[in-house]
This record gives sequence, structure tokens and C-alpha cells, in this order.
Amino acid sequence: MENYVIAYDVGTTGIKTCVFRISEEINLVASALCGYNLHVIENGGVEQDPDDWWRAMCKTTREVIEKIKISPEKIKGLSFSAQMQGLVLVNEKGNPVRKAMSYMDNRALKELDDGLRQGVKISGMNAYKLLNSIKISGAVAASVKDPVWKYKWVESNEPLVFSEVYKWLDVKEYLILKCTGEFVMTEDSAFATMLFDTRKGKKCFSKKICDMLGVDITHLPRIIKSTEIAGKLSKKAASELSLSEGILVFGGGGDASLIGLGAGVVEEGGTHIYLGTSGWVSTVVNKRVLDINHMIASIVGASDINFNYFAELETAGKCLEWVKDHLALDEINVYLDKKMAFKSKEDKYKSLYDYMMEVIKDVPAGSNGVIFTPWLHGNRCPFEDPNARGMFFNISLDTGKTELIHAVLEGVCYHLRWQLEASEKKVKTSKVIRLVGGGALAPLTCQILADVLGREIETVDSPQNAGAVGAAVVMAVGLNIIPKIQDAKYLIKVKDRYIPDKNNTEVYDKYFNVFKRLYKNNKKLFGALNS
Repeated sequence: MENYVIAYDVGTTGIKTCVFRISEEINLVASALCGYNLHVIENGGVEQDPDDWWRAMCKTTREVIEKIKISPEKIKGLSFSAQMQGLVLVNEKGNPVRKAMSYMDNRALKELDDGLRQGVKISGMNAYKLLNSIKISGAVAASVKDPVWKYKWVESNEPLVFSEVYKWLDVKEYLILKCTGEFVMTEDSAFATMLFDTRKGKKCFSKKICDMLGVDITHLPRIIKSTEIAGKLSKKAASELSLSEGILVFGGGGDASLIGLGAGVVEEGGTHIYLGTSGWVSTVVNKRVLDINHMIASIVGASDINFNYFAELETAGKCLEWVKDHLALDEINVYLDKKMAFKSKEDKYKSLYDYMMEVIKDVPAGSNGVIFTPWLHGNRCPFEDPNARGMFFNISLDTGKTELIHAVLEGVCYHLRWQLEASEKKVKTSKVIRLVGGGALAPLTCQILADVLGREIETVDSPQNAGAVGAAVVMAVGLNIIPKIQDAKYLIKVKDRYIPDKNNTEVYDKYFNVFKRLYKNNKKLFGALNS
């Protein structure tokens, strides 16, 4: 029997809507993409209009339904894989009281200092709050980008707005609300608030942590599992989406939870790397693990029996986007007349990214001495510093654009290696690593990562859709098509393998040691310029 479902991959700058057919395999039937704005504010704020997400969701849903030419009644379920640690504050009617604060927002430095960095300290944090947070949640809100400090920022700086708050939601939870009228939050999103009690038999918001950090626990919604039905599609939402009223809407999960499922990495000890706008290294573990020094924690995912030991890089593919706009294209705005110059008569390259990969493929390992640091919007792991920034190090008269672009790819991979090494201080990672995200579409990137890590890299079909595939897995469990999340490994097959080149790895070993020292050597200077 064929089951059709719609999975929404809600990213930082756009939503991708995917229709999947689930039988013995998960097959992509149709997809549509729509972008939206990310508003960067000078004080460190990064915001989005929640209704931009909904409008994009409606537009792309109508497009995919038109493409597949099947009756909307055949759609059995809807679910989400979304950016996490956003702050969406809504009133009783479900309307946002202000723009959503993105996971990238880092304006709440004062709130973090006041809330966690006063009194007797351990590792720079209030000892009482630190120890109780770790005991209850297995983590601590130690980053300025954690949503609790955004919540406190609104309370401090926008008291009239704050007085209207009924519930605190994350990104996909707002879209679930628009679909069903239900105020809910999945367990993984609840954990991402750092207010969630992860102890066995608990799985609820902790009143103690809320009281310690000054959070009104009544602002927090009902918690559900990722595979649980959040509600049914309302008549109003169905009309706007061009779907049938009553379709089951499942909890879904955050991208950090579901991309691993879409990669087929679902068993203890498995490691995957994600290369999208952001990036991370994640390993499946069976217990809570925390490394405060390197800002790595085991986070709650979609599975009831495992955690994901998770190290995040704020800007990964975003660095390649930056280099595309400002090195590959930008010649003091002359590029406006040159955007299509890379196109051949045979239309050989599908995109400028493909062309970039082609022209840098012969640059040797190490980019002829140039090293790039990928901290374009600060950094979270293995060091927390919102003031850190990107730089090109060791440019010479012989350096050209090809070396600079190549160095950007290597810089992202160096940082992922740093995170992998930091992860191994607490857990064992897998020898073979599964790579997903848009970065996995480029064989050159896959090979550089294999060479930098010195490990075999595997990719899957449509790696850029791993989050949406993960949402389909969640629905497959919720619809009783498969018994459990771990069965996803049978539905997701390896497409390509990349074996490290030992000669290149020797070069990267040398450069990696320099890369790690660049932050330490420039930390004070970053602070002087950016604090």
C-alpha cells in the first residue's frame, strides 16, 4: 500500500516542501522551495516574520499538490523538520506578539550575564544554577544564543510586548499551531529551551529551572513526542494549503533531531556530519553526556532510547554563500552584468556553485598556504564566542580567488574536525561518517572532508533533503508503517563513498594545528573589535 505524506523542511532562509511516498522505501515524489527574509540587526539581533514561514508553506504546498496530480485526500500526514532554538512568542489567539528571534540572535549578553554569571562560579557560571541545570536537564543555557536569554531580553526590553505573551513556541511549533490550533512543543524542542527535565520518568518542563532563570512556566506549552499526533488540519488551514480538512499533523522535530534519521544514522555510536547553512557533528549515544568546556551536550532527539551528542557550527554552507557573493561574483558591483558568465553554450553547470567547484578542483590541499576561519557570525563549539569572526590567514602575492574559495571549504572542514576531536573526549565516534546536507552534493567537498578528517565518508541519495526524510520517518512510525525509528536504517541506502587520500591528510594535519591556534591568538583582538 502506498502512503503519501508531506514533510516541511523549514530552514533559516527558506522552506522546502516535499511529498514522499512510503512503502518499502521512502521516495521523493515532488518538492517546491520558497525563500523568506532573515533580518539582521546591528545590536546582534536576528529576526524573522513567522507569517513569512506560513505564507511560504502555503505557496509550496499548493505547488506540490499541483505537480503530483493526486487527490489531496491521499495525503495521510503532515510533519516538519525545522530550524531550532527560535523564540516565537504568541498571544492567546495564537498571533505573534513580535517578530521571531532566530537561533542566530545574540543580543542578550546582559541577560546571560545577569542570569548565569553572578555569584560563586564554576567554569564562569553560577555554581548553583549550573549544577542543578546539569542534574535536571543534562545541559545548561550557557550560550547567549540559547532561547531562554532571548525570552529574558524581551521581558527586560519590551515589557508591554511581554505582557501579551501566552505561550513560548519554537519555529515548527508555530506552524503546527497554524495547522491545528494546538499549542504544543515536541520533546526535542522542549529540551532546546534548556528548561526540560530529561531524567528517566520525567520528560517535562522543570519548575526548578524555570524558577532559577526567571521563566513563567505557564508560558510553556504541552509537550508531545515527535511521532505523536499534534492535532488534525483545521478547515481554515486546509483551505489555505489546498489540502483536505482532518489530515493528521505529527509533532516532527528540529533539524538537529531529524537530519540524523534522514541520514540513516539511528543506532548507538553512529556519527553523521551535516553541511547546510549551519553545520554540526552528531553521534548517537544512549545516555546524557555533557562537556561544558567544549560546549557539547547530548540532546534529546526523536528517539525515546537515544540522545544525540551534538557539536554545532553556526556558519558552514553560509560561508560558501558568502564567498559566492563576495569573491566569485562581486567586483565592486560590476558582477550584476556578469552573473551568467559561467554558463556555457551547452549549459554544463547547473549553478554557480557547480562552476565554483569545477574551477577550484585543481587547487592543492592546503590552498597554497591560505587558511580560512568560518566564524562569520561568532561561534558556539568547541568554544563559545559571539565576537569571533572569519578571516583569511597567510595570503601572499601569489594568492588568487581560486585559493581563497578552496580555503573556505577547507576551513569549514577544519572546524568540523576540531568538533569531532572534541566529541571524542567524551564519546566514541564512528570510523565511517555519514555526510548529509547540501554540502554533500559536491564530490569535491566530500573528498576534502574525508582528507581533512582522515576518515571514510558516505553519502545518501538526495542528502539535501535529509531533514524532510527524517520527518517522513517520524510519520512512518506514527502511521504504523514501520514499528520504530531505528528501522529507518533499512529505508535509507548509501549512495557514494569517499576514501581519504593519505598524502592530502598529511598536509591537512599540519594546517589543522595552525587553524586551531588562530582563535587563541586572536581572541582578544576579536573582542576589541566586535564586543
